[in-house]
Amino acid sequence: MDLVKGPSSRPDLQVSVLLVDQSFSPTTLITSENFRALCTCNKGICRNRKPLQYKGTIFHRVNPRSLFKGGDLAKGNGLGGESIYGDSFADENFVNKHIGPRIFFKANTGLDTNDSQFFICNVKTEWLDGTNVIFGQVVEGFDIIKAVEKVGSISGLTSKSVTVSNCGQLS
Repeated sequence: MDLVKGPSSRPDLQVSVLLVDQSFSPTTLITSENFRALCTCNKGICRNRKPLQYKGTIFHRVNPRSLFKGGDLAKGNGLGGESIYGDSFADENFVNKHIGPRIFFKANTGLDTNDSQFFICNVKTEWLDGTNVIFGQVVEGFDIIKAVEKVGSISGLTSKSVTVSNCGQLS
């Protein structure tokens, strides 16, 4: 992990590998495909003329020992997002539960408002069962979660910019 001066006054936090297992994908095919496509960068451009991809986006909210939130392709601050299906798409189901840390689930603003934004939880978040679609879990790269936690705060603001420098799909 290297710290480098970014374009803003905050240094960037650069981390190596984080692997996500989409083991929940049989029950969340639409959500999983949205995430996969945004990681592989092959679905066109956003309304703001940026590529429809996670590469270059930031984690705009980091609450240590709680949640990380990222994936805002449109505005980068948690107030925007797009999916490969348009502005948003419906919740598939709430079969999977927030059983523990390192779960990936969709961020939303209410029922059927999924877009590109997602959360990674660092603790069990059972109070979100029935409100956020779970589609994966972190299987490798726990050191990255710890590194990102260190730059977060109770308010969610980060002391360093946490940027997705690259992403894709392993074959």
